[in-house]
Amino acid sequence: MGETRKRGRKPKAPASTTETMDFQYTSASNATQTDYVAAQNDVFSAANDSVPTAAAAAKNDANNPAPARRGRGRPRKSEVGHMEDTEPHAAASPERRPYQNGAVVLEPPPQPVAKWESVAARVMPAMDAVVKVFCVHTEPNYSLPWQRKRQYSSSSSGFIIGGKRVLTNAHSVEHYTQVKLKKRGSDTKYLATVLAIGTECDIAMLTVSDDEFWEGVSPVEFGDLPALQDAVTVVGYPIGGDTISVTSGVVSRIEILSYVHGSTELLGLQIDAAINSGNSGGPAFNDKGNCVGIAFQSLKHEDAENIGYVIPTPVIMHFIQDYEKNGAYTGFPILGVEWQKMENPDLRLAMGMKSDQKGVRIRRIEPTAPESHLLKPSDVILSFDGVKVANDGTVPFRHGERIGFSYLVSQKYTGDTALVKVLRDSKILEFDIKLATHKRLIPAHTSGTPPSYYIIAGFVFTAVTVPYLRSEYGKDYEFDAPVKLLDKHLHAMAESTDEQLVVISQVLVADINIGYEDIVNTQVLAFNGKPVKNLKSLANMVDNCNDEYLRFDLEYQQIVVLHAKAAKAATLDILTTHRISSAMSDDLKT
Repeated sequence: MGETRKRGRKPKAPASTTETMDFQYTSASNATQTDYVAAQNDVFSAANDSVPTAAAAAKNDANNPAPARRGRGRPRKSEVGHMEDTEPHAAASPERRPYQNGAVVLEPPPQPVAKWESVAARVMPAMDAVVKVFCVHTEPNYSLPWQRKRQYSSSSSGFIIGGKRVLTNAHSVEHYTQVKLKKRGSDTKYLATVLAIGTECDIAMLTVSDDEFWEGVSPVEFGDLPALQDAVTVVGYPIGGDTISVTSGVVSRIEILSYVHGSTELLGLQIDAAINSGNSGGPAFNDKGNCVGIAFQSLKHEDAENIGYVIPTPVIMHFIQDYEKNGAYTGFPILGVEWQKMENPDLRLAMGMKSDQKGVRIRRIEPTAPESHLLKPSDVILSFDGVKVANDGTVPFRHGERIGFSYLVSQKYTGDTALVKVLRDSKILEFDIKLATHKRLIPAHTSGTPPSYYIIAGFVFTAVTVPYLRSEYGKDYEFDAPVKLLDKHLHAMAESTDEQLVVISQVLVADINIGYEDIVNTQVLAFNGKPVKNLKSLANMVDNCNDEYLRFDLEYQQIVVLHAKAAKAATLDILTTHRISSAMSDDLKT
């Protein structure tokens, strides 16, 4: 993985395909379930234990119908993997049941105690710090950006840490309108304030102003990164009940994982404890009762059972220290390069590498990255901050383990510098590189801001984001969206920090736009001969245009020509007809 950009996935054979899902549930009923956000890489974020009624789901579908059109994207994958009920664990006999009414039951005669039971017993004191998170979400309508979707409710888990703060998952409070917390054994819900949301690492920090909430609760203490086969206990409020739930297992893998919600790759733990919807944000404890991670997603596939993922303490501490250092979440930096493995001996010889040299070859460099003027394509990265990089892009991690060298980058903070040693034309060079966050041409998230739009003569212009693609083409947007947009999503790089991919989202039919009604999600390349850099620049050029005609050059060699005065006059009537309050979003007015 490293710093490489993710490629488009090819459809697999039905026997091995999976469907990746991120679930949210409303608190209106406990009968059915509905999708919240679809994502990639065969995992879903587990959140919320209550579900919408079928009537409510039908009403939502009526308010926000799915587009009837189908794009020219890749073939739809087979619907095999999906959210299923986890196979229940065998019920313990009454004499060995570990929990009953919140207490450990010890009944004669003494029975052998399983390892996970002893771990769970030691976790008991920390369980009081685990809270249930209730959130009301109001998601923007990216297809109709002047509106918002119907609000819905969800529930998930969280836990109290030092400094009167609570940690949970970012996807648990995404697009929040109101957040409330309830302690174990309490009947009171306390209003919470969101302090920070870490999109990439899928962590959010909350606090409660009511001092009563913090009484009688000891904050959770963090432990070290666990080793393979270490016992872990996941505590939370998953689907299937209202009271606290405990599942146990062991650490089965430690590696760089794809974070579904963050659309990024960071260190993660794989465990065999069940992680279900509603477990999101709950702590994972070691056998000493210390928190070693946050439950956040799991794998649902016909060939896999009990595969859950946990955000480890290095990522959690990075988030906390970033907030404490900067007063806000600034993100995880990247090196800003795409690289190629150097495992082939002929390739290494061609690049001038000696037999004792190892590294990876730079393929492309982000134009917006700070090191774009220092590093060059075909440079071979030999080491990062003094740690040698292997030909497969890994670095030593712990005894007997290796990990992608992007882990070293993710340990840094935005604005930090790193010493990078490269091989260029058989010469070794060293550069002090300032690290920055990733600027994507098509952003994976909008950071809670409403989508931007601009309307002229019924043409709705907007900037493409991943939530927009998901809104237009559903959770399988990577297969159904137009090929041109997918290519830019997967491979294109932003040339400047304010560059956007602007498209005509749709055409609100009127007399002035006759013949243009079928233009949908087509990129705008230029206006009156001038390149379109972003949506705001397009809006300014159109509003300040004194030419007789407005000409838009589109992808696929299409053009749109409108009479300037007639277009501006018709816009007001179109806005009135469709009950749209403004021809542009608020962010374009400043």
